[in-house]
Amino acid sequence: MRHSVAEPESSERAGPLAEEAVGLERAGVTLGGRFVWRGVDLTVKTGEFVAILGPNGAGKSTLLKALLGVVPLAEGQARIFGKPVRRGNDEVGYLPQRRRFDPDLRIRAVDLVRLGLDGARWGVPLPSWLAGSRTKSQQVDSVIHMVGADEYAHRPIGELSGGEQQRVLIAQALVTGARMLALDEPLDSLDLSNQQSISALVRDICQQQGVTVLLVAHDVNPILPFIDRVVYAANGRVVSGRPEDVIQTETLSRLYGAPVEVLRTSDGRVVVVGQHEPVTYHTHDHDV
Repeated sequence: MRHSVAEPESSERAGPLAEEAVGLERAGVTLGGRFVWRGVDLTVKTGEFVAILGPNGAGKSTLLKALLGVVPLAEGQARIFGKPVRRGNDEVGYLPQRRRFDPDLRIRAVDLVRLGLDGARWGVPLPSWLAGSRTKSQQVDSVIHMVGADEYAHRPIGELSGGEQQRVLIAQALVTGARMLALDEPLDSLDLSNQQSISALVRDICQQQGVTVLLVAHDVNPILPFIDRVVYAANGRVVSGRPEDVIQTETLSRLYGAPVEVLRTSDGRVVVVGQHEPVTYHTHDHDV
């Protein structure tokens, strides 16, 4: 059985001939001798902004790690830009779950971004937005400007606000020329204004630079206006599609195998009600 919902033939943003960024076929992952999820079929096109949602323990972070080559598949296949996943792929920038930097940390934001460079690209072509950069400093300056961090690039990272720190970390993830961003709870601990600001920044990077983004989140509401599609993990399965197709009572009840009700408030926010953790619930616990 294929655990996916029907998807449009093409992404409005990426187009019908867009390159495949992520491909999963009948994929499954085990941890501790049990399947976290299995039978997953998923295609993400280049330049799409995709949110990965679901309750704690559903395997959202595990999905990112499988695409990074950190967690091996127990079954099925996984591709990144048409090639088998591999660990240490410069084409994928990863932002793990984290807490804020210590206020006493004195390393400058610009130096933290520069740490993202590995010193050699070994023939991997730079994307167009970095192709003109002839030095590491130019690469660093380019991504700092892209994320809007010029004003505080030379300040200690510990002095920056949570939103400013996230912009710097996104720049670090992009500085090697990554064509994909895998962001694990980047909005955690940010206020609503900064959540929306970071979401808008990520959307702009998708649209203007063609970077594909996979973003793990517990609360879909701050990112709902910006995303192209959602991937929802629960009960050992995964469904994917447009937000309006996946985040609905019938689809989630079928996914959970239990009654789930999706409510929409007068201001457009989504609330999932049932026996399981709602989409809008925030937690500091790490996902599987």
